[in-house]
Amino acid sequence: MIYLELFWSFFQIGLFSIGGGYAAMPLIQHQVVELHSWLTMTQFADIMTIAEMTPGPIAINSATFVGIQVGGIAGAVIATMGCVFPSCVIVLLLAFVYYHYKGLGIIQGILSGLRPAVVAMIASAGLSLLILALWGEGGQVSLGNLDWIAAAIFAVALLALRRWHPDPILVMASAGAAGVLFYTLFP
Repeated sequence: MIYLELFWSFFQIGLFSIGGGYAAMPLIQHQVVELHSWLTMTQFADIMTIAEMTPGPIAINSATFVGIQVGGIAGAVIATMGCVFPSCVIVLLLAFVYYHYKGLGIIQGILSGLRPAVVAMIASAGLSLLILALWGEGGQVSLGNLDWIAAAIFAVALLALRRWHPDPILVMASAGAAGVLFYTLFP
């Protein structure tokens, strides 16, 4: 039964995650944390971090990681297949439609209407992860509960990314090293 639930959950995620992995984050969170309680919010954040750092699409990586956590190797294969299957079918259909009807205004209107919704989904996922990173799971959002080390690492990483555009891998490695250093010195 768990395999069917994994397939169905990630089938829905694969079907409705228009805009890529970041847009899929709130859908994944809803399925695995809120609906099925397979993971806690902290475990979800950890899996999203690992899925972002490993090569490949975030949604597929997270499907694999959640599947292995919930149902072992078979769960990983089934969740990944559930995530990928709708995309394969949709891409084939859309390629056919776009190739034949790309000049129609309605197609351009649909694409223009989807862009703001995708940005909103990405912002929603980012805000949830930011609150978790800075205030912890279930923490009250206030200055008294703010993790100042995490806030400083976030601010420096954001500033570096926006101002100097370094390699994101270098930023992640530096943030990880800073976390080890500061959380060891100031537990």
